[in-house]
Order: sequence, then C-alpha cells, then structure tokens
Amino acid sequence: MARKFGKKNVIKIDPLAYNVGLIGESGIGKTTLAVEYCNKLAGEEGYILANIGKEDGVDAIPNAVYADIPDWETFEEFVEDIIEHRTTDYKDLKVVVYDTIDELFRIAEPEVIRLHNKAYPDKKTTSIKAAFGGFMAGEDKAIELVLDKIWELKSVGVQMMVIGHTKRKNQSDVATGEEYETLTANLSNRYFNAIKTKLHVLGVASIDRSIEKQRIKQKVGADKIVGKITSESRIITFRDDNFNIDSKSRFSEITPQIDLDVKQFIEAIEDAIKKAHLKQKDAKSLEDTKKEQEKAKEEEIEKVVEEVTKNKVNVEENEKLVTTIQEKFAGSDDETKIKIKDVMTEYGFTSFKDVETISTEGLRKIVALLG
Repeated sequence: MARKFGKKNVIKIDPLAYNVGLIGESGIGKTTLAVEYCNKLAGEEGYILANIGKEDGVDAIPNAVYADIPDWETFEEFVEDIIEHRTTDYKDLKVVVYDTIDELFRIAEPEVIRLHNKAYPDKKTTSIKAAFGGFMAGEDKAIELVLDKIWELKSVGVQMMVIGHTKRKNQSDVATGEEYETLTANLSNRYFNAIKTKLHVLGVASIDRSIEKQRIKQKVGADKIVGKITSESRIITFRDDNFNIDSKSRFSEITPQIDLDVKQFIEAIEDAIKKAHLKQKDAKSLEDTKKEQEKAKEEEIEKVVEEVTKNKVNVEENEKLVTTIQEKFAGSDDETKIKIKDVMTEYGFTSFKDVETISTEGLRKIVALLG
C-alpha cells in the first residue's frame, strides 16, 4: 500500500509558477520590467497588473493590462470576480502583479480598523496600532487579510508577482554589534517579512555606480579629494553574499546579479529552474515535464474553482442574504421550501444562524428561489 504522507517534490518548469518579487526605488523601471516579463511569458490575456492605491507607474507603459484598485473594497471585488469567472472571462489568466505591495498593505489597514470597530462597537478606534487589542494585532490582521486574498487567487491557479519600493536602513550585526547599511523594502519589517518569507525569488533593483577618486588642487591649502562618477548602470541583485542588499532566492544556483533587463531577468529564473530540475533523480526532459504540469494544472483548476466557489464565505453578504431570506421565507409555498431544504443539504448547513460558516453561493441560490 502506498504511503499516505510524504512525496517527492518535482520542480515546476513554468517561471510563473513561482512567487516572484521585485523592489527598487521609484522610477527605476520595476513596473515596466514586470509588464514585459508577464507579456513575454503569459501574453496580454495572461496577466493583470493591479494598480493599487496611490500608485500610477502604469500610466507611462503603453498597452499594459491593468486594473485600478483604489481601496480594499475594490480589491475584494477584483479577487471575487476573477474566482467567479475563472474558467470563462479569466481562463487564460496566469499571474497578477501587485503594484505595489506597499500600497496593498496601506489600503488593508482601514479595512482592519473597520472590522475592529464592527466587532467591538464600544471600543472603536481610528488607529491600526490599537485595533484588535493592540500589540501589533492590527498589523497581524492586515497581513492575514492580504495573504488570504493573494492565496485565494493562487488556489485557482493565478500566481503572484509583487512590486515594492526600497529604502536604505542601518542594521546592527548580531555577533559584533557593528552597524552597516542595507538596501531593503520601504515597508515595516513586519509587513516585509510576511511577504518575503512567501517569495521564491526577490530581486532588488538599484543603481550600480563606479566612482573614481580625483585630486583637485586648491588655491589655498591642501589638495581636495573628490569622487567622480565614471559610469553607472541599473542592476537587479538576486543574491548578495555581503547581505547589504535584502534580496532572496530559494534557488541556490541563481545568477547573483543581472542588468535591469527583462531578457536577463527571465533567463536568470529559467536557468535556476533548469539547474534545480537536473538535480532530480530520473528527471524527465524539461519539455515533457512542462507539458505534464500544464495539463495537470488545467484539470486541477476546474475542480478547485468549483470547490472554492461552493465553499466561499462572505460574512457581510451572508448577513444581508439571511435578512432577505427571513423576510421572504414565511410567505413561500411548500414546493419552494422543499427546494430550499435541498440547497441547504447540498451546501451542508441546517440553519441560518452561523453566517460566518455558511456558503455564500448557497444563500444566493436560496434568495433566487424566493424571488
């Protein structure tokens, strides 16, 4: 008999199957590279760039496929629409680019405050720091909301690519206590680490400058030594042995550094996948493995979409639907009541009390029956 638990991992061949992040200073070219990356690997129908909050980087990119996400309510609608129409309107969608992850957390915070005030009407607050009892509980709730929504899309085969801004930060070495400067995300450590731990690859875009020291003669006093920039280029770092750049890769043999160029970006990830694939025992060819994985994914998506849609719970919508049902149920005929009971059996609930667990789709069907 086969073991119930424990199986060998097979490296996924499609670069879009991995969680990829790209952070860098504003205007360096992150959004442009992300759009080019997705266009080349998935085509126009295969990606959507979520232009979140106060971001407007997409404005200067011709033909980019995007959706404006000004607030959390719109983000929820965006996710729900993709899931509901996954096998029709979004059948070719492979990846959503979150531009930027900084803004996604920013629009999540008012939602956390709203949820707190709804749950604790006698302890209302306007601060994320005080939400859900404080002590970082508000930030943790924001992380939960963001990751849950991203993973809802991942569960139906829509992968993630995140874009973020960078800042320079002073760190202290644990062993020596000496301070050093790192290039990291312009997010709180709590938010950044929550996302970073979920990424397979995190590239950090920066400017690489060559500076030459020159001696300038002074009319009075000693000569002055100044630095002159002799060359500069835009680069992406995937691995930094000095830990001065907060990059990351789960692929041990990824190219440490490339130019900020979409072709090199794709090649770096594909090459890392290929090297990892070759380490597998009795590995099939890349092409055969890719075909098998694509076929399996297509078959899985239909099953998962049906299951996710059937079991999805929207508490606030449920409350409204239950109110409508209660208003109309008494006036319905016996035949309708029998059909309602059948729906309740199909969706696994026996009463309308627990709106936090009842399938929203099931309640929608009942409201439709009541007319």
